[in-house]
Amino acid sequence: MLDRLQSIHNRYEELSTLLCEPEVINNPNKLRTYSKEQRDLEEQNNAYLEYKQVIEGLQEAKAMLEEKLDDEMRELVKAEVDELSERKEQLEEHIKILLLPKDPNDDKNVIVEVRGAAGGDEAALFAASLYRMYGRYAERHGWKIEVLEANSTGLGGMKEVVFSIQGQGAYSRLKYESGAHRVQRVPSTESGGRIHTSTATVAVLPEAEDVEIEIHDKDLRIDTFCSSGPGGQSVNTTKSAVRITHIPTGIVVSCQDEKSQISNKDKAMRVLRARLYDMKQQEEMAKYADARKSAVGTGDRSERIRTYNFPQSRVTDHRIGLTLHKLDMILDGDLEEVIDALILHEQTEQLKHAQ
Repeated sequence: MLDRLQSIHNRYEELSTLLCEPEVINNPNKLRTYSKEQRDLEEQNNAYLEYKQVIEGLQEAKAMLEEKLDDEMRELVKAEVDELSERKEQLEEHIKILLLPKDPNDDKNVIVEVRGAAGGDEAALFAASLYRMYGRYAERHGWKIEVLEANSTGLGGMKEVVFSIQGQGAYSRLKYESGAHRVQRVPSTESGGRIHTSTATVAVLPEAEDVEIEIHDKDLRIDTFCSSGPGGQSVNTTKSAVRITHIPTGIVVSCQDEKSQISNKDKAMRVLRARLYDMKQQEEMAKYADARKSAVGTGDRSERIRTYNFPQSRVTDHRIGLTLHKLDMILDGDLEEVIDALILHEQTEQLKHAQ
């Protein structure tokens, strides 16, 4: 562990030197690459420096106990040894987590796709609630949200909504949301007061850079059409809406949110790039299926991951058996407790497999 930390520290110091060199300062690509690498190593480097400081302090304190001390001073030194020993153990556990393999997508922006599934209008209303929940969560983190495609219903629901969330570490926290979400509540249209169960699916995709996914023009079929609103009525008479078909994979992406055809095409290409990148990743992960068994949030998207029960104000995450009676707060974007618990569970499983 110490050898790995020392090599991380050496690289961190090397990057500090590189970032001061004129050749790097005048090269935006190098400057961005080195800055990101150093930022990624910063927490590990700081933990290592503190760990070294604690070890040195502990050695000095223990050496003092070998000397002739009066009772009062001996008690003070013993208290310092106890305090430093406890901090040493805490840092060792923290460092073990910091040294776990990091998901290379964790720092990426995300594209989130929410779709109403079983339950008709009620499922569409639930999909709209989930969209609002993620929007509020993004606001709490100071992240930017942008709608890429939305297909709404006349009742305020959403058959589907595709949106991007841009912000540091967005994927590292939202990746656990992929899967089927279930709601249990009494619909406003239900006169008998019976509880209905509906579902919506969520897919969280890391947004791919151009260099990560190469898309050839010859592989695309691009169609334009007039955009439409709820019920199919025409929203405008110009062919601004865009549908892109990726011929090799059969993936179809459409966007009609903007009045400009160019803007709609740009948004559709972002979604297509993310889906192709996700497909590539899913294929890679399938090769290591056994290693993925301990992971949460990266499995089958048809799997039911969470239930939102309105009568009991209860939210249950089925992957880790977590139940919280704070439905209103969670639907208002207060997802921290749920996501923190999922991250802790995954880290614990990773540590077990690393031993």
